Amino acid sequence: MSEAKQVWSQCLGFLKENVPTQTYETWFQPIKILSLSDEEIFLQVPNQFFYDWIESHYKEILNRAIENVTGNGLKVHYTVNVSKPAKEQVKNNPVDKNAVEEIAPETKKDSQNQPRKKKSRIVEKGTKINKNYTFDRFVEGKSNQFAKASAIAVAKSPGKTSFNPLVIYGDTGLGKTHLIQAIGNEVLQEEQVEKIVYVTSDTFTLDFINAIQKNKSVNFSNYYRDVDMLLLDDIQFFEGKESTQEQFFHIFNSLYQHGNQVVLTTDKHPMELKGMQKRMLSRFQSGLTVDVQPPDLETRIAILKEKAEDENLAIPFDVITYIAKNIKSNIRELEGALIRLMAQSSLLKVDVDLDLARRMLSDITGSDPDKVAPASVSIDNIQEILGSKYDISLDTLVSKSRKQEVAEARMIAMYFSRKLTELSLKKIGLYFGGRDHSTVVHACKKVDQQIRDSEDFRSKINSIEAEIRGRT
Repeated sequence: MSEAKQVWSQCLGFLKENVPTQTYETWFQPIKILSLSDEEIFLQVPNQFFYDWIESHYKEILNRAIENVTGNGLKVHYTVNVSKPAKEQVKNNPVDKNAVEEIAPETKKDSQNQPRKKKSRIVEKGTKINKNYTFDRFVEGKSNQFAKASAIAVAKSPGKTSFNPLVIYGDTGLGKTHLIQAIGNEVLQEEQVEKIVYVTSDTFTLDFINAIQKNKSVNFSNYYRDVDMLLLDDIQFFEGKESTQEQFFHIFNSLYQHGNQVVLTTDKHPMELKGMQKRMLSRFQSGLTVDVQPPDLETRIAILKEKAEDENLAIPFDVITYIAKNIKSNIRELEGALIRLMAQSSLLKVDVDLDLARRMLSDITGSDPDKVAPASVSIDNIQEILGSKYDISLDTLVSKSRKQEVAEARMIAMYFSRKLTELSLKKIGLYFGGRDHSTVVHACKKVDQQIRDSEDFRSKINSIEAEIRGRT
């Protein structure tokens, strides 16, 4: 192994230990080293977007990795992998990061080395694509940052990244449909491919049923196999539909083998979908699966502000903050509350103020959010639910047993006790067999780490949290 490759291998080792697994595999593993000197390091990235994302999000950790391995800070230069000839040219004449902007445009449709694609057209089967669903209008926060970045990468280079298929999952109203339609709008604008089909899973199923009734199953299959990009929304509705799954499986294989992009959304992690063929779930795992989580307070405020600006509504900031603090479930309910507030203001002919917002939320929830006890979740409920999930008794849960299932259930119960109640660490420890507060801290950190490292575990935690909140 050359010295440059050995150095980069050690850098990757450092990064693998210091960033989440998904981040490492998505943003660092694809980088290749071209050359190395005492003062400079030359790296190759797959595309312009990839470079932009590394520079804006991971520049510091990358520099730290290089310094850790080499003993001193090196100047980092980037090149974009455009094509094989260009790649060879770069090796002989590497360029610095400022030259990325000179290379990247060659990947576009007007490149002299590549014929321009025919004008893009999007086929909307039943459900129309919302032209307002663009990346610019998608409010980004910690809860959806990775999903948005992945969607942008696919839109910039459909079928040319390792994100095929791209599966976006999350609860209702968190922006999955916005993201999948934003991909369609972006690709349409940039004319990246010729034929894009956007369809919901129920429409796909109805089309298939109609094709069977009219003896046109072959036409149906050929139609979908002929697309350059398939955007399929809400695949959870395929559950239990064996014939539809069978047809989609073969369509998916055909598209995948020809390098055509597939983007899917679902309300839960694909491996949690019931009544789905294992071979199809396995295909979904071959690409990238990303989730969108409920937005945090700052993101909820930003969403409401943008919605107010879009509708030319003058909403006081304290009102926006009040709504954001009290509606946490999903974006759809958040925006709906704002529209309802404006409707009440218009009908009652009163100004939009905090008092009106309180009354409006009281109408929705049946109580004044300000008067709801903050500790609405009890440790007793948490322990009961975790005991039921893992089929263990309360005595076993709080015992000193170190069996894997008991330890995991206890750890998760401590995590939710810390997250969903206002009890101190010391009091939480008392509920779990008189354990020390440091044990609770360790349990919370371990759960947080597993949430970052494992999509399956994160999905399990989300499911348990929903059940706990549903009991209150």
